[in-house]
Amino acid sequence: MAVGGLTTRGPRNLLRQIREAMAGAAPAQERLDMVVRTIAQSMVAEVCSIYLRRASGELELFATQGLNPEAVHKTRLRPGEGLVGEVARSASPISLSDAPSHPSFAYRPETGEDPYHAFLGAPLLRGGRAIGVLVVQNRSERRYDEEEVEDIQTIAMVLAETVASGELLAQDELRDIEVAPHRPERLKGQRFAEGLAYGHVILHEAPVPPENLLAENQQVEEIRLREALIGLKANIDSILDGGQGKLAGQSFEVLETYRMFADDRGWNRSLEEAVRTGLTAEAAVDRVRNEHRARFAQARDPYIKERLHDFEDLANRLLRVLAGDKPGDRDIPDDAILVARNLGPADLLEYPRHKLRGLLLEEGSAASHAAIVARALQIPCVGRVMGLRDRLSEGDLVIVDGETGETYLRPRPDMLAAIQSRMLVRSARQAEFAKLRDVPAVTVDGTRITVLTNAGLAVDLENLDATGAEGIGLFRTEFQFMVSEELPRLTSQTALYKLVLDTAGDRPVTFRTLDIGGDKVLPYLETAREENPALGRRAIRLGLDRPGLLRLQLRALLAAAAGRELRVMFPMIATVDEFRAARELVDVECEWARRRGRSLPALLRVGAMIECPSLLWHLDALLPLTDFVSIGTNDLFQYMFAADRTNPLVSDRYDPLSPPALRALAEIQKKCADTGTPVSVCGEMAGKPLEAFALLTLGYTRLSAPAGGVGPVKRMILSADLGAARRGMTNLLGSSAGSIRGELESLARKLNVTI
Repeated sequence: MAVGGLTTRGPRNLLRQIREAMAGAAPAQERLDMVVRTIAQSMVAEVCSIYLRRASGELELFATQGLNPEAVHKTRLRPGEGLVGEVARSASPISLSDAPSHPSFAYRPETGEDPYHAFLGAPLLRGGRAIGVLVVQNRSERRYDEEEVEDIQTIAMVLAETVASGELLAQDELRDIEVAPHRPERLKGQRFAEGLAYGHVILHEAPVPPENLLAENQQVEEIRLREALIGLKANIDSILDGGQGKLAGQSFEVLETYRMFADDRGWNRSLEEAVRTGLTAEAAVDRVRNEHRARFAQARDPYIKERLHDFEDLANRLLRVLAGDKPGDRDIPDDAILVARNLGPADLLEYPRHKLRGLLLEEGSAASHAAIVARALQIPCVGRVMGLRDRLSEGDLVIVDGETGETYLRPRPDMLAAIQSRMLVRSARQAEFAKLRDVPAVTVDGTRITVLTNAGLAVDLENLDATGAEGIGLFRTEFQFMVSEELPRLTSQTALYKLVLDTAGDRPVTFRTLDIGGDKVLPYLETAREENPALGRRAIRLGLDRPGLLRLQLRALLAAAAGRELRVMFPMIATVDEFRAARELVDVECEWARRRGRSLPALLRVGAMIECPSLLWHLDALLPLTDFVSIGTNDLFQYMFAADRTNPLVSDRYDPLSPPALRALAEIQKKCADTGTPVSVCGEMAGKPLEAFALLTLGYTRLSAPAGGVGPVKRMILSADLGAARRGMTNLLGSSAGSIRGELESLARKLNVTI
């Protein structure tokens, strides 16, 4: 190869020489000097230098062959300063034939680099961040070709790993080198599920670190990579076709994106080229992933950043294919904190509940179904923690603070002691709630309030007795469908509903019929693609369009409730005609059972969920047709405020404790009282003490809360004087403010209500 390139094809021989240099017993600086001499000689370069990033962010010259040796450990460049700083900032290589003419060139006289023109620099990437820069220079003005750039990137990758592993530098030097996130950090997110927990990180779809970087046989590695790519694509295809269903509950769109990226020519070509430089298949995937992460991390466009995560997940899947791992085979610690970009509810249920202490998400929303499942399982969860995965490694100690919406990475001993103290206080509070389990929920002025719980999983039934809830005000039947690999049969649906009723005993249970569509996609149920699925064919619309699906569920419910009370309600009713059509299907199934001599429920009550604002102006027509109604505040308010509750960019743009929302609730309660229609609130609002206090002041006496909210809400009820509170609320409803949360808190304090 010409001057400036490797003396032998590919960097493998050079990498082995570097390994030999590092294996010696010489002091760290001597070994580092030997490394730059070896690289300079092999690449026929007149200068080779290594810069490493200090904890301050500055890039320090750690070793050089060709520049003034007295500049070592004295020359430092700020991020973005000079060409070296630009390589680190952009996290991508820079090749120039005449470096001094480049606008980013910064001359440091102590280095003595005046005569050198040709410049080739590559970042030392670890975790997608530049922890240093490798530079070669030549006197002559020449352009380094693509092969040479590829070679120096491979060398830089190996140097990054060896620096971080401690093979190249002494431990006392490593402490001040920013090789990876290691310092304690506090990150702010959003509270998805209350609670406190600490434990050790496990990464959902965790990357498998390559054990070997250098290939013994290049052709073998090329074959391994090719076969792994085929296996990866086949795996995704099988999921898309519904053949395996291993990711039940994840969106069809995400899987389609994975498949598209798996076929991406640029990604595949980058992997193949990396293997041809002498890396193992695993090291090639790791290198390409680091390059993508570094490149995409510079982008400000949210869409581009989203694509980074797609490539990240795809690379992790490919590494697992290479390692021969299968989903569900992972052994996790007893104090596991699950960290993920986002999760479907089925993904969370794949992990053993008794080992899972907390959940941290980069994305999602408090109304997402993963968050709902976390609350049902009483797993503390913090979401919207930006940059979380890049700051964590498998096994790191973390704190999940579901009370403040914060997480602490690698906490100091004093912070860990503080959280342990708070957990003791929380345990004492839980013990206080347990004492209230059998105490009737009666206000100070004698109003009886019915406190129910929400459920959707078999594990939720354990909370019925533990919380003292008076029944199940909302049983989400779709969770059985979302965690199943195929459409649940009549027998399995009947068995679940019978188990729920048996466990509840004489306590009421309200079953919500299948609410899928929107953000709840079943991989085995073919649905048409929609531009706006949240407003598309979902919930009762899907049930009426596919009456066979809804009738099968109604048949299972009727069979399970034979001889006892059955309460069924339909979700997302937008028109009175929809409710009529749904109720007719109930009548059809009752008649079907009678003709065959089947036992029917002793008492059948059919209700509607009020989630669509259109019903607010048609309650006079709807209520006489129903036996009861229940308000789903989650959907009602997202439609009322035109803000997708699963979209974190807009989900917090309104407050349910705002005059418009509370006036709507007041109107529903009044119409139900006028017609004698039983009404309850089963949205997330009913499980928060302050929001529940507001509901009581509006006249609601039937609340259905998540299991974790039953105790706090009951404690609030026992301290409330409703007569005085209702008088105070009357004045607040006329406010022109966007939220009256602060005023309600003041009212509660004034009346000594425990919030």
